[in-house]
Amino acid sequence: MLRKTVLLLALVDQVLVLENGLLRTPPMGWLAWERFRCNTDCHEDPKNCISERLFMEMADRLAQDGWRDLGYTYLNIDDCWIGGRDDKGHLVPDPKRFPRGIAFLADYAHSLGLQLGIYEDLGNFTCMGYPGTTLDKVFQDAQTFAEWKVDMLKLDGCFSTSEEKAKGYPMMAAALNATGRPIAFSCSWPAYEGGLPPEVNYSLLTDICNLWRNYDDIQDSWSSVLSVLDWFVDHQDILQPVAGPGHWNDPDMLLIGNFGLSFEQARAQMALWTVLAAPLFMSTDLRTISAQNVDILQNPLMIKINQDPLGIQGRRILKEKSHIEVFLRPLASETCALVFFSRRTDMPYRFRSSLAQLNFTSSSVYEAQDVYTGNVISGLRAETNFTVVINPSGVVMWYLYPVKKLETSQQ
Repeated sequence: MLRKTVLLLALVDQVLVLENGLLRTPPMGWLAWERFRCNTDCHEDPKNCISERLFMEMADRLAQDGWRDLGYTYLNIDDCWIGGRDDKGHLVPDPKRFPRGIAFLADYAHSLGLQLGIYEDLGNFTCMGYPGTTLDKVFQDAQTFAEWKVDMLKLDGCFSTSEEKAKGYPMMAAALNATGRPIAFSCSWPAYEGGLPPEVNYSLLTDICNLWRNYDDIQDSWSSVLSVLDWFVDHQDILQPVAGPGHWNDPDMLLIGNFGLSFEQARAQMALWTVLAAPLFMSTDLRTISAQNVDILQNPLMIKINQDPLGIQGRRILKEKSHIEVFLRPLASETCALVFFSRRTDMPYRFRSSLAQLNFTSSSVYEAQDVYTGNVISGLRAETNFTVVINPSGVVMWYLYPVKKLETSQQ
C-alpha cells in the first residue's frame, strides 16, 4: 500500500494537467447550497433537509420539467452530507439522511440522464465543520468519489493554509486523473487567495481545474449580485482571457426563484451571468418555482448564448453617466450578445446609441433578436441610431447577427 501511495504522489509532479476533456461549455445544473444551506433537521423539516430524498426529488424535477433537455444536467450536493470516515479512513455519508449511500444517488441521477456532483473541502474540516480532505487523504477520497461514479467534485478551501492549498489542488487534479473516471473539478482555491495575481496563478488553474470560484459567496440579495458583478468587471482584464472551453470563471450560483431578487433583477442576473460565460447552477426549489422564473431560466436563446462553442467570456464595454452599462460577448459565426444594463432605481430609461458608438466597424447589416421578448430589430448598420428602454435594475439583451455584407463601392 505504501509503495502505491508513493507512486501516486509521484504523479503529482508529472501530471498537473487535468486531462479530462470535460466542460467544453459552461456547466449547467442544480446546486443545493444557496436555497437549502446546511439544513440537516430531517425530523422537523423532512422535505427541505440535506438528504437523499431532497436530491432524488430535484433529480425528478430536472428530468421531468424540461431542465435536463435544455442542458441542466448536473445535480450537485454541497456541504453537510458527510457522516464521517469508516475504520479504513474512507468517507461515508450521513447514514440517516443518505441511507442508501452516494453511489445509489449517482446511479439514480444517471438513470435519468443526469450527472451527480459532490462537495468536499481541502482542509481539516469542511466550511460547516464536517470531515475534510487533508493532504494525506487526497488520493483515497478521489478514488472513493470515482467508485461512487461521481461526475463533478467541488473542493472548498476552509480550514487549510495557503501552502496546503498550493499542494492540495494540483494533487487532487492528479488524483482525479489517476482514477480513470472523468470527474469535472470545481476549485475554490482562488477565492481564498484574493482572486488576483500574483497570489493566484491563473495559468496553473486553467491546467488543473475545470472551473473555479474567484470571489465571495453570493447571497440572496441584489446587493450581493452587484458586488460579484462589480468585482468581475473591475478585474475583467485579468479574468476574461483565462476563461474558455474546459476552464471557467465561476461567479457563483443563480438566485432566480428564491426570495431576494425582483423580476427585473432575476432577468438581469441571468443575462449578465450568460454574457460572462458563467456556469449556470440554479439553487432554488424546483418543486415550487414559479412559471415566471422557469421562463427566465429555460429561455432557449439565452442558453444557446451561454453554451456558445467559442467559450469567450464577455466584458463591459461602456459605462454611462446615466448609470447604463453595456456588455458584449463575441459568439460563433460572427454573432454576439449585447446586454444593456440599468443600475437606475427610478424609472425606465431610454438609452440611445448605435453600433458604431459600441465600436462596431463592420460593413454588415445586422438583425438583433431581443432575447427575452423575441422581437427582431432589422436593418441595423453601424451608423443606425437605435433606442432601447431599460427598466430599473433590469436589462435588455440582444442576440446580434449579420444578415448581409454591404457592397463596397467600385474604384
